[in-house]
Amino acid sequence: MQRFIDTRCDLLDEKGHLTNPGYSTTEIWDYERADIRASTLRIKEWDYYYVGNESFGVALTIADNSYMGLISASLLDFTDGFQETKSKILPFTFGRLALPPSADVGETVYKNDKIEMHFRVKEKERHIRCHYHDFSDGMPLIVDVKLTDAPQDRICIATPFAGKKTHFYFNQKINCMHAEGYVQMGERSYVLGASPKDMGLLDWGRGVWTYKNTWYWSSLSTEQDGVPIGFKLGYGFGNNDQASENMLFVGKEVYKLNDVKMDIPLNRVGGPNFMEPWTFRSSDGCIDMRFTPILDRKSDTNLLILRSNQHQVFGYFDGVIKADGKEFPINHKLGFAEKVYNRW
Repeated sequence: MQRFIDTRCDLLDEKGHLTNPGYSTTEIWDYERADIRASTLRIKEWDYYYVGNESFGVALTIADNSYMGLISASLLDFTDGFQETKSKILPFTFGRLALPPSADVGETVYKNDKIEMHFRVKEKERHIRCHYHDFSDGMPLIVDVKLTDAPQDRICIATPFAGKKTHFYFNQKINCMHAEGYVQMGERSYVLGASPKDMGLLDWGRGVWTYKNTWYWSSLSTEQDGVPIGFKLGYGFGNNDQASENMLFVGKEVYKLNDVKMDIPLNRVGGPNFMEPWTFRSSDGCIDMRFTPILDRKSDTNLLILRSNQHQVFGYFDGVIKADGKEFPINHKLGFAEKVYNRW
């Protein structure tokens, strides 16, 4: 069942339970970290921006996971296969990074002598900046991009975790924002703004998570036949009985989708072979796509009781998505799909 919420409300009640689990196309829930009634060790908050086109991409993250914070930047060049990711772990942040309670206003900032990262939201414009000193071979990564023309609708979900009344995932994802600015690292210089395919997306998460979980998530933001088109497909984010995050964006229209399954081929020993083609299908037949990987941005941080094994795979989507009696072909469009396992 997909439960649509159309009345503004507090996200949590006085006991720290979700008041209205479901989904919306706006930020209809009011979130306050102080309303949480679970252990502070379980609180996870992050802002993640991805910006790029069919030639390159850059990803920036500021996360406060309570017992540790994460400041991360990635640069990917799809023409020559270059990729670099640098991250800084901050011990025992416990909310001191002061991430905003809203995705639509405020500033998210981290600064020390080696990293400056700044996300500002003001008057329907998102300004993301980064100066990561000594990012690769002694060269800094410099990002200065403005995101505008956000679609009127987004996917916003308030999701419980089965058997854990004070655990929840409050997430907003905004696709197909127009990107204008530049990204530079040494001789690698990328200018955004001239093409309608220069786009950015936001993954904004606040919640109380269980210790072990595995999620699958894919995203597309591009242009096809003169019309912006994108999607969010995923699962593993708590109990999705009342809402999934699956949604298709075409121009100014949005189409809610039900379930999806990502089939990753297996290697000879039975593990996932991330660089072979994946299939995306839904039980109702509305999603039927093939995903052909070209680059795997992977990392495996294993600290015994803590672990994060991530494969964010970039590649091309081909196939069709059906919604409201219409068919929307996806013709060789660059996006990403990921599988992430966490003990956190």
